Amino acid sequence: MTAITLPGADGKLGSHRLGPASPFPGKSAASAIRTAYAAAHVVADPLRLADPWHSPAVDWDATLAFRRHLWSLGLKIAEAMDTAQRGMGLDWDGAKELIRRSCREARSVPGADLACGAGTDQLDPRDARSLADVIGAYEEQMGHIESCGGRAIVMASRALRAVAKSPDDYLSVYGRIVGQAKDKVILHWLGEMFDPQLAGYWATNDVDEAMRTVVGLIETHADKVDGIKISLLEKRHEEKLRAMLPAGVKMFTGDDFNYAELIEGDGERHSHALLGIFDPIAPAAAAALARLEAGDAAGYRAILDPTVPLSRKLFEAPTQFYKAGVVFLAWLNGFQDHFRMVGGMESARGILHYAEIFRLADEARLLRDPDLAAARMRHLLALNGIA
Repeated sequence: MTAITLPGADGKLGSHRLGPASPFPGKSAASAIRTAYAAAHVVADPLRLADPWHSPAVDWDATLAFRRHLWSLGLKIAEAMDTAQRGMGLDWDGAKELIRRSCREARSVPGADLACGAGTDQLDPRDARSLADVIGAYEEQMGHIESCGGRAIVMASRALRAVAKSPDDYLSVYGRIVGQAKDKVILHWLGEMFDPQLAGYWATNDVDEAMRTVVGLIETHADKVDGIKISLLEKRHEEKLRAMLPAGVKMFTGDDFNYAELIEGDGERHSHALLGIFDPIAPAAAAALARLEAGDAAGYRAILDPTVPLSRKLFEAPTQFYKAGVVFLAWLNGFQDHFRMVGGMESARGILHYAEIFRLADEARLLRDPDLAAARMRHLLALNGIA
């Protein structure tokens, strides 16, 4: 087996012997018992990154190839979401093109499905003066998604957070947007750990009070809401909201710390998935869902539980930089030829973080070609002065 010298959390070097290649199949059927979305990353084009912090450049061929990989595993795609660096490297112009290309690509792949993020990131929160400004921004993005043949995930809005004064303001905006959508939408409640500018969303810092506002919105528009994703990284919050939802409205877990048990459920209720972690662990996630569908809960947990320590490391604070680890793993696994990101976000994590991600991915049996992964890791170590 291949061995590699890695730094530990204390900075001291030690040898790590890699395990065998990932055993998980490269193709799988969609789960019949859980709806599973992988929030997908974008691949930068390093030859066009003349100004990486300000002018994103996407490698469209590699980006779409990765989406075909996810679809081949029976997963749906949550497109142009936080994992794709919305508002953190990918602006609305880039997201528009990503949505257009992905919707077109989906029509050429049998069984492919996706939903696309609709937000207000073309409206700087400092320029938002009224709820009408926010509604107009949402409508522009919803209109683009629907013109491409897509369905919408209604993302949290920094601009709405800046101008809303009360829960009624949120209900007014969301009611307008959800009510006029052509298809059912998924609501996306993103916590401040993912985006500090969303602190106090729903006009309160009290999670229980916010839940009551959200449930009221969903009850009013239950015929237009497929489900809600909650990303607060607190299992108890998700379980409480899950129990409050009207019949037929899905809970999509966005808890990248506790997804294994939330998706499995408690025997009475369960969550579906809309997760950034399903991007790097897609083969394992698909294999685990197949075991769950077969009634093999132990087999499901045997596959998915080892991925949880990796996910907790990827999403450690500052959580919003988790995208760097997602792209790092795509590079290690040969889905892209470089480790560069739009916005230069690869620099948001340090070498000790990447070394631990490497170890945990290996322990979860997620490395498709351990020799390739080790060779690439050695290059990154050398760039950081580690021979």
